[in-house]
Amino acid sequence: MTESPHAAHLAQLNVATLLHPFDDPRMAPFVEMLDPVNAAADAAPGFVWRLVEEGAADATGLRPAGADVVVNLSVWQTQEALWDFAYRSGHLEVMRRRREWFARHVEAHMVLWWVPAGHLPTVGEALERLAELRAHGPSPRAFTFASAYPADEAAPHLGTAPHLGTVPPARPRPAVPSARPAPSQDVAAAR
Repeated sequence: MTESPHAAHLAQLNVATLLHPFDDPRMAPFVEMLDPVNAAADAAPGFVWRLVEEGAADATGLRPAGADVVVNLSVWQTQEALWDFAYRSGHLEVMRRRREWFARHVEAHMVLWWVPAGHLPTVGEALERLAELRAHGPSPRAFTFASAYPADEAAPHLGTAPHLGTVPPARPRPAVPSARPAPSQDVAAAR
């Protein structure tokens, strides 16, 4: 985990419903983008941590929100750092092509919230924040880029998450060979 002078960090959860099984050749372009995009996130200014499945290079094998739903959970030093990575890096190409691999969500699929520096949110905590955003709309406890709240306004809510607690800093993870299926060579790149 990256050291930070900030008292609070920004956590984000993004869920995406697959249009095809992960080993379907139509998903190959997305699968091919995972390692480079995750490496770019890990090296991005302001990056703190991202959820990774035990023994894997990413979290795509975890399905806590349903068998056809992938989750992305990460922590950033600031909202600006997350914004820059999401919209001013190679990640933007993935977002532009997301309709090739993921269903359009009718309700919120991404949530942001502030956590104390050093806290790594659990998937359960993240899904609770998403449910809160869906049920009650944006608040200092659960918001979006378009409805953001500053960390100081969220400060009274930092200790109210049911799973909140600090954890020791994460150690850098060594590169792990991917267990994802090899992409089909006749599939056009898409995401």
